[in-house]
Amino acid sequence: MLSRAFTKSVRKSPRIDTGESSCRSVSIYDYEDCIFGFMDIDVPLILCEDVGGPGGDQHTLREVLRGSVGVMGAGRLGMTEKIVLSEGRVWAVKRFRKAGVRKGEFGRRIQRLAEVSQRCRYLVPVTGYLYAKRIKFVVSDYYPMGSLADLLAGARDLGHTALVWNQRLTIIQNIAWAIAFIHSQSPSQDKRLQLNVHGNVKASNVMINVDFTACLSDYGCAQLAERVEVSDTWQRKPPPPGPQKKVYCEVLCQTSDIYNFGIIMLDLLGGTKAPSLRDCIMEKIEEIKSGNCDFFEGNFEGKEQNQALIVLDLALACTHESPEARPSIERIVIHLGNVIGKIRE
Repeated sequence: MLSRAFTKSVRKSPRIDTGESSCRSVSIYDYEDCIFGFMDIDVPLILCEDVGGPGGDQHTLREVLRGSVGVMGAGRLGMTEKIVLSEGRVWAVKRFRKAGVRKGEFGRRIQRLAEVSQRCRYLVPVTGYLYAKRIKFVVSDYYPMGSLADLLAGARDLGHTALVWNQRLTIIQNIAWAIAFIHSQSPSQDKRLQLNVHGNVKASNVMINVDFTACLSDYGCAQLAERVEVSDTWQRKPPPPGPQKKVYCEVLCQTSDIYNFGIIMLDLLGGTKAPSLRDCIMEKIEEIKSGNCDFFEGNFEGKEQNQALIVLDLALACTHESPEARPSIERIVIHLGNVIGKIRE
């Protein structure tokens, strides 16, 4: 039985803990007293009902503020909170630190992204949004199992049950299908909104279902808000390989999505340090393949090890320093399909 705590109570203290071991961050609820005096907290949420969003009673910012029970994660775009409404409905709300577009364009983009995300089972559906003077956020489904980053950190740091090889491979394939769906969007652009790029692929945006299948969240969010430099202590991702180099690529293009997918694969294969040691892995690849160099995080043997080596080659190709040399998502899906097929033989 897997047991994990993905949220922390945030009502006891409004202080932000910037310690390296803390995932504590300020909640929307912490700002409630300030917000009450400066804005209309009865502003309604806009729900994407036409594409399968939640219907029923009209919800307001006041309900969201009072329903916040904990911070699930935080990054440069914003923070994500678990919201429990009075009738028991549970949402994940991503609040942006700094919106990148005005109200009308923000709403238009959300509606368009919602239409796309609802058509793919491997994307977390966008169900609504709110744009107020001091708060801008999007609403999506809540996943009790948390993110891939949560799952990996729980096993590595807290002794929770580690993912077995088939679960890791399924998660990798599900992410690939999600990216493939996004990259295949046609038309690729809707006015100034680029529909065929995710823009923020990383382990903390891979949500895990109870059957260990995966869904990719935050589709298009990089085109709704600006990135702000913050202390990102929640996501348990590998340390950067250099003082001025980030692990994930933030350029808005398909080859960056591929690169970041490769980083996730390296993390799943070799642990937290693997993505920052790509050059070292390349130097020792023959030793890894011959079994003379211990690389894989899991205890993979026989057929599983052979499959892991194939995925490792794919991850290294995806993280090639030259964007033009990285494989397309179509090639990746075919390659992974062949690996999955070998499991069933």
